[in-house]
Amino acid sequence: MKSENVIQAKSYAFAVRIVLLYQHLLKTKKEFVLAKQLLRCGTSIGANVEEAIGGQSRADFVSKLSIAYKEARETSYWLRLLKDTGYLTEVEFDSIYTDSEELCRIIGAIQKSTKQAVAAKS
Repeated sequence: MKSENVIQAKSYAFAVRIVLLYQHLLKTKKEFVLAKQLLRCGTSIGANVEEAIGGQSRADFVSKLSIAYKEARETSYWLRLLKDTGYLTEVEFDSIYTDSEELCRIIGAIQKSTKQAVAAKS
């Protein structure tokens, strides 16, 4: 039996929150452009994690995980921008931003340990 993949579960749960936030921004704030940017990168994190897990090689895994990391960084940017321009309250921002930063840390740690494992084999 396969154990739960933490980054897979967290990135999926985060994508669900991003979709719900996107819907909130459209309905209550009538914000379309920034919300669409957030939707694209916020849901892309989990999609790239899934691709990494199904990667055909270690290099493919690292490549897809690197994209997931970049998307997580971009998501953090859009969240900060939405807060600083008044589209998100401090309360709305805090929890989801904490999650986006956690994803960055986890993905970064996986990248680092994978690269170290590759270097150790060389």
